[in-house]
Amino acid sequence: MSDLRSLIRSIPDYPKPGIIFRDVTTLMGDARGFKAAVEGMAAPYANEKIDAVVGIEARGFILGGAVADRLSCGFIPIRKKGKLPWKTIGQQYALEYGVDIIEIHEDAITPGQRILIVDDLIATGGTAEAAAKLISRTGGLVAGASFLVDLPELGGLDLLRSHGVRTHTLIAFEGH
Repeated sequence: MSDLRSLIRSIPDYPKPGIIFRDVTTLMGDARGFKAAVEGMAAPYANEKIDAVVGIEARGFILGGAVADRLSCGFIPIRKKGKLPWKTIGQQYALEYGVDIIEIHEDAITPGQRILIVDDLIATGGTAEAAAKLISRTGGLVAGASFLVDLPELGGLDLLRSHGVRTHTLIAFEGH
């Protein structure tokens, strides 16, 4: 995984001073790195029944679609409010300064389906927690959550685990 870490660009003071942005697009642009990341994110779930992968907008779409392909299952997008074209249900989550809402099509998940949450990075866990709540509200079962990058100081994995969600990450970066 140290090779994957070297493929992620770190951008200091973005989007604001004191934050180090972890840009995974550089890893995605490397064919071997992207393949290794997708394989690593899918591997813990390869021998489980996963009916669909939920990818969180936007980089979660890229990784989630690839993980779904690797697991031979469907893909379901979770998007920001107002972006999906059909009837939706939404879930509010906290931001540093306010709240936002993510949505899923109300018929995207059949009750009892086992769903894997995928995103590029987990920080505070608010968006992933909201995704897990949406899955539960549709009758789906959260089979786990897989992330390329974890920022452990921000506690996102702990938040998901407190809800009983099994988590998996490939790389951890200290700092924000």
